[in-house]
Amino acid sequence: MTDTTIASPTPAAAIGPDAHGWWRGTGRRKTSVARVRIRPGTGKIIVNKKPFDVFFTEERDQKDILNLLDRTNTGGRLDIDVNAHGGGYTGQAGSVILGLGRALMGYDPSLEPILRDNGYLTRDDRKVERKKYGQSGARRRFQFSKR
Repeated sequence: MTDTTIASPTPAAAIGPDAHGWWRGTGRRKTSVARVRIRPGTGKIIVNKKPFDVFFTEERDQKDILNLLDRTNTGGRLDIDVNAHGGGYTGQAGSVILGLGRALMGYDPSLEPILRDNGYLTRDDRKVERKKYGQSGARRRFQFSKR
């Protein structure tokens, strides 16, 4: 008889940084996908090779992302590089939040209770409902005429 042992897979969060010192996280929202990389640094945030406040012009989106860093006390201590595509600005902001939460969990697993309690690790899976045939929209019907 041969002794065969099955190695248990290691979770992606426990692997640690890559060869260049980046922790990674992927976030999705509506049709947007954001690939987020973080590493210890000076606190600069770059989104699609633009400064954070230039890419996200809506104050709401900026506050939502900075709120995540404030609640985890990591603001100003991490360099964040984001590659976001698909969807609109609000969807991309939501995907950045999820990706940043996942990257922070890999960076410091002790932050998981804070991230989970505030909903930063939960994917919002709502999407646009498709238009049905014979209708003017997903739920809207054409106007009914009795005569």
